[in-house]
Amino acid sequence: MKLYQKIVNKQEKISVVGLGYVGMPIAVAFAKKINVIGFDLNAHKIEQYKNGVDPTNEVGDDAIKETTVDFTEDETRLREARFHIIAVPTPINVDKTPDLSPVKGASTIVGRNLTEGSIVVYESTVYPGVTEDVCIPILEKESGLKCGVDFKIGYSPERINPGDKVHRLENIKKIVSGIDEESLDEIAKVYELVIEVGVHKASSIKVAEAAKVVENSQRDINIAFMNELAMVFARMNIDTKEVVEAMNTKWNALNFYPGLVGGHCIGVDPYYFVYEAEMLGYHSQIVLSGRKINDGMGSFVADEIIKKLVLVGKVVKKSKVVILGITFKENCPDTRNSKVEDIIKRLKEYGIEPVVVDPHADTKQEYDVDLVDLSEIKEADCVVLAVAHNEFKTMGLKKLDSMFKDCPNEEKVVIDVKSILDKAEFQRLGYCYWRL
Repeated sequence: MKLYQKIVNKQEKISVVGLGYVGMPIAVAFAKKINVIGFDLNAHKIEQYKNGVDPTNEVGDDAIKETTVDFTEDETRLREARFHIIAVPTPINVDKTPDLSPVKGASTIVGRNLTEGSIVVYESTVYPGVTEDVCIPILEKESGLKCGVDFKIGYSPERINPGDKVHRLENIKKIVSGIDEESLDEIAKVYELVIEVGVHKASSIKVAEAAKVVENSQRDINIAFMNELAMVFARMNIDTKEVVEAMNTKWNALNFYPGLVGGHCIGVDPYYFVYEAEMLGYHSQIVLSGRKINDGMGSFVADEIIKKLVLVGKVVKKSKVVILGITFKENCPDTRNSKVEDIIKRLKEYGIEPVVVDPHADTKQEYDVDLVDLSEIKEADCVVLAVAHNEFKTMGLKKLDSMFKDCPNEEKVVIDVKSILDKAEFQRLGYCYWRL
């Protein structure tokens, strides 16, 4: 009997290694159909899941309370499973090179608990070749088993969009790949249990790995183009959003907007592509340039804040700047690689200690920032809407104005990074308004 059939019949289990923004929704989705072991090294996180708490807000507390996922931090429990999904983060080092330590560590753990006849599938974003050249040797060394003979391997890049309630795991087509036709067929069938729109079978593991880094690099480059335009248009005193809206009247416009590009995917994946290209003797000209532009947008926004404070007659060092949002994207608690931090760092160079509000951010966020409740904000000289959380999009002019000092509107600086406010209204009322 094939492994897939045993899994469906609940004679075998699958495991999900790494229960973050990607792994946890996968585990919960599979648990509706089959037996799932959810493993993570973080004992606190496991305890939260066992208590029915979803720290990621991806599926919600109710779904966690109802799920049959067997959450554990005991790695020996992985021996009960024969189909392993590894969904750990793949960050970058300070020098922008790939940090493969999480995926290597996960491979070590799975390897020493691997049993004959198993399939291991990686979802972590990597450059082409990592699964076969880096991960397989670790699995073989730790298990004493031979890949292709005693166990099989595959790669299926994650495509979950954290915080997105429309594009979910179930309705995003899944790329799958395997080391051979047999493993590809088994992996495809397993994922088809939860992916309602079906899977795309890549011809090789390297093709699947490349597809992931390319899809994020493509988006990164397009946003970088818009960011570069925004910086130029700012000098021309032209509103970028109005330009984009005019451009979008053409049928083949791509509808990208400028913005802060952070997070653990678009802000990271291009560096994996660039790294491998350079290892092969090719120096990236477009991808790396796009990354440099996007990495500099936080400083650009901060400099615009300073300019506007000066223009309205504020003493920069004594100005109170309030930043609304610190997560890398809207309606999501994830602060990893948030470019809002770059705004904060740049403002501090000018002697400003900004006040930060974020109702979604993880209280254990990685930056040295004390979050303040929105209701406590008052006496501001400048308010920066950095993240388009629903709470900020719906708060209205009266609430926003209550955050400022009692002074003429002409002295109130509003920085709308996400272009969520009504520009015409704010300009009509005399505010010093600027948007990216």
